[in-house]
Amino acid sequence: MKPLYPLLALLALAACQRSEPTNASALAAQPAVAPSTPALTVNRVKGSWARLDGDYMLVIGEIADGGRADVRYFNPSPINVAWGSVKLDANAIQIQVELRDRNYPGCLYKLTYSPDKDQLIGTYFQAQMQQTYEVLFIRK
Repeated sequence: MKPLYPLLALLALAACQRSEPTNASALAAQPAVAPSTPALTVNRVKGSWARLDGDYMLVIGEIADGGRADVRYFNPSPINVAWGSVKLDANAIQIQVELRDRNYPGCLYKLTYSPDKDQLIGTYFQAQMQQTYEVLFIRK
């Protein structure tokens, strides 16, 4: 028969180890973690946006789960929108809007939402002239 001393020593050592608190009062005593920045969601871009260099207005309404968005565009009269999309991509909200109307044959906005400035920043492709312009929209 082997001596029990090594086994008793292991049991005594295990009993002396400190365990983490599991009751509510012990957890409440732990320091609070600072709240994180609110999550960026596509709904942040809903609303009316005015372009700074003219009477251009972009209105973003409902956004479906797949990114398809109800978008209207005015210059200052309504211009037909072929499609609009709003998607969260790598922690940035990307907006694309294609116009299809008289004098707007496939013009395209590619915008990114800037949360710190609450602005839409990007480009506008003017299809008839085959030129791309930098644009900025501010919330109305």
